[in-house]
Amino acid sequence: MLSRIAESLFWIGRYVERADNTARLLDVHLNVLLEDPWVDEPSANASILSVMNIPHEDQVNRDDVLRKLAFDVGSSASIAGTLTAARENARRAREVISTEVWEALNTTRMGLPRWTRASRPHEYFVWVRERAAIVWGLSSATTSRDDAWHFMELGRSLERADMIARLLMTRNLEGTTGPNWTTLLRTCSAHEAYLRTVRALVTEERAAEFLLIDRLFPRSIAYNLDRAETILTEIEGSESNRVLAGRARLALGRARTNLEYSPVRDILDDLVPQMHEVQRACSTASDLIRDRYFLPAATVAWNQEAL
Repeated sequence: MLSRIAESLFWIGRYVERADNTARLLDVHLNVLLEDPWVDEPSANASILSVMNIPHEDQVNRDDVLRKLAFDVGSSASIAGTLTAARENARRAREVISTEVWEALNTTRMGLPRWTRASRPHEYFVWVRERAAIVWGLSSATTSRDDAWHFMELGRSLERADMIARLLMTRNLEGTTGPNWTTLLRTCSAHEAYLRTVRALVTEERAAEFLLIDRLFPRSIAYNLDRAETILTEIEGSESNRVLAGRARLALGRARTNLEYSPVRDILDDLVPQMHEVQRACSTASDLIRDRYFLPAATVAWNQEAL
């Protein structure tokens, strides 16, 4: 597979997943602002932008958050920007992805303008989540389990681990008590799975353990870190090609084992730094994957000699 095609597929996976999880994060953030009577809204808004690594002023209102994270087509951190970028990457990889996936991404991009004027953001977030589910469903049903599938799934797994870490960081937003654990489970579409698995009422430690290290639930951080490691193993070729990919797997494995073998209470007491570690591991792995698979080979510079 050409490196440019692999890179486009990788970023389709990341961008669609980023749009999905940004919609979930914004939805829970706006609900907290509505439900918490003691919330310091400017501080909470500034904090959510910090979680997403968005530069901001000291005084941030709700419209600023929605503009930067929901409607800004030119930002790779906003929903509109990521869905636009996903469509452009799909166009570059058109000969590899199926017609159904291409049409789903193109239709999603064409439907964005009507939502920038929507007065009810919740409906926009629901639409984004539904469109992401359609893309992933069609991709799963129409893509052979070859390198095309592996690179898209690799991007998806890295982005999901990173974004779930950011979502958990909203528990510690400044100016508010943050969402409760039942809300976080519902935001991750994990509440029913939690009840079936744990068979107990939602408590802080049990819910955190489920979202952090459950090895069967596809939105837990450990599941996605392990998934990314597995995919890298499947992509790797001969031994000589495994150095950078092996380092990427090592970064992901360290983050995963740190979560799996640390007491949940210790992680909760140090939640933000722990989630930053997950994000750093995903960023390191992404950089190593880029260096290994996506950068073009060095070209030879020819110097014309004087005759």
